[in-house]
Amino acid sequence: QVEVVESGGGLVQPGESLRLSCVASGSIFRPNIMGWYRQAPGKERDLVADIGDDGSARYSESAKDRFIISRDKNNNISLQMNSLTPEDSGVYYCNYAMIGRPIDYWGQGTQVTVSS
Repeated sequence: QVEVVESGGGLVQPGESLRLSCVASGSIFRPNIMGWYRQAPGKERDLVADIGDDGSARYSESAKDRFIISRDKNNNISLQMNSLTPEDSGVYYCNYAMIGRPIDYWGQGTQVTVSS
């Protein structure tokens, strides 16, 4: 069993920055990948960025020039979000997934609201 816990959401104005953090603990196996997903009201949950335990990262088209995902050896990941727009609003979920096996875990989500 793996527990995934997010923190760092909040209300910011357009153009501001916000940093999200996530930690996975429990039965952690390698290789694995951890990532951030966003779900806006009435929409599907979409990938924002993810990072493997080898440090390889990938981003959605809207995130790649503004967001930075990072990871440490203790399975803590962060998402630095810059130049935020209202379109970035939603509930952000952290995910831990084992590579090669159909097993993944989700956090409870953290709300990000970008509004003036």
